[in-house]
Amino acid sequence: MLGRVALVTGGTRGIGLAIAEELAKNGAKVAIMASNAEAVSATVEKLSAQFDTQFYGVSANVADLSAVEAGVKAIESNLGTIEILINNAGITRDGLLMRMSEENWDAVINVNLKGVFNCTKSVYRSMFKNRFGRIVNIASVVGLTGNSGQANYAAAKAGIIGFTKTIAKEGAAVGILCNAVAPGFIDTQMIETIPEKIKAEILKMIPLGKLGQPADVAKMVAFLAADTNKYITGQVISVDGGLTM
Repeated sequence: MLGRVALVTGGTRGIGLAIAEELAKNGAKVAIMASNAEAVSATVEKLSAQFDTQFYGVSANVADLSAVEAGVKAIESNLGTIEILINNAGITRDGLLMRMSEENWDAVINVNLKGVFNCTKSVYRSMFKNRFGRIVNIASVVGLTGNSGQANYAAAKAGIIGFTKTIAKEGAAVGILCNAVAPGFIDTQMIETIPEKIKAEILKMIPLGKLGQPADVAKMVAFLAADTNKYITGQVISVDGGLTM
């Protein structure tokens, strides 16, 4: 991975930030793409002070193909051709189906699923030409099991799994490996909003009896994105403390 150029979407906090840090530790040049320009700038500044590698930040909504394409061009002008893509950007707009608005359905599908299409399409041609690519999509255990109140989120994450397998088949002949990582309950800002009573019930469902850490996901992503991964593609790997076994 040393010297490889990696793009991490949604890389300003939580799992995305942990992934950016892990890739930097392994010597990659890391680009961050997120919608909040201030957060992107602050993250790049923070990471640049911590790691001896190059960073670059782009403010773009992954749901907007033209914005993503412009962002990719800027990244490649500053860091070089993107060889590693981590599709991590995602949002939630939870609600039971009967109360879920079309607006909240569309918002989650557009960012969480269409965003993966937009980012992958924007870097795929160069990977194809260079006969090398590592794509890791952040799915969720919810995409495997479903979850009450998250029809939009579960549908998007299940869609990512199907997309991952298809890109793995299309890219295999030209050295593009594509995998998905499905996190379970990870100790991020999203989990902090859950009431303690419900969090206790969640812990009972996890065989290891604890929440995962962003670094747990990041290390798996880095393994799949590394040059040393030469024979794993089209897989969905759960990082969930045994929740879905």
